[in-house]
Amino acid sequence: MEDRPTGGFSFDLCKRNEYLEGKGYKPVKAMKTGTTIAGIIFKDGVVLGADTRATEDTIVADKNCEKIHYIAPNIYCCGAGTAADTEQVTAMVSSQLELHRLATGRKSRVVTSLTMLKSHLFKYQGHVSAALVLGGVDITGPGLFTVYPHGSTDKLPFVTMGSGSLAAMAVFESGFKDDMTEEEAKTLVAAAISAGVFNDLGSGSNIDLCVITADKVQMIRPYETPNQRKFRRVSGYDFPRGTTPFLKEKIASLRKEITVVEGIPEAMVVS
Repeated sequence: MEDRPTGGFSFDLCKRNEYLEGKGYKPVKAMKTGTTIAGIIFKDGVVLGADTRATEDTIVADKNCEKIHYIAPNIYCCGAGTAADTEQVTAMVSSQLELHRLATGRKSRVVTSLTMLKSHLFKYQGHVSAALVLGGVDITGPGLFTVYPHGSTDKLPFVTMGSGSLAAMAVFESGFKDDMTEEEAKTLVAAAISAGVFNDLGSGSNIDLCVITADKVQMIRPYETPNQRKFRRVSGYDFPRGTTPFLKEKIASLRKEITVVEGIPEAMVVS
């Protein structure tokens, strides 16, 4: 009879990792991510905002990355974390909601998309790096939620996520009020994202906004461009050969020589 496994934690992998490190193996470290995303509820709907900088650790990979993702005609979602995870998770839920609308003939509800997102993220226990700000307007009115990578959620009148979230939250806490107008909400969200842009190295470039009301959705991209490049080299960059060292060189011909031999035309056989 086989012994049943005992309960509790297993530290076998810790011993393995310690052995490998003793042999000189260096474990792979996760890259740092950076983003500032935010959302706010105003009198007639929801305003979502995001910066546009995509980073690879300490490298700026994309200066104009789109971080506000489509979920449904009345629901949008801002994503922070790993760009591939945020795009794929939101696209998957968007597809499922489209099938649900076709099957029921009803508009999607914000809480439905929230349940789909947090169920998927909880299943992977945080290994899908997607921190989301979900907002939309449905039959119950405007709704605004945060979804953490482990699947936990918050419902608040103003929310922030990402590495610049503390700077953005400071702006919200000092400037938020009930029953704000659309213009007041847009100005406050832009100020919150701008605080993340100028106080967090992982956030930067432009500010995108998405205004969702009961009758329309307005995507403003960009809403502000506070970090425009002032200096541009007129002549471009010209590096002499040998600036970057290389180990070997191989030149392959992309065109193969083909010899065409003219033959004697043959009579066509007709049967």
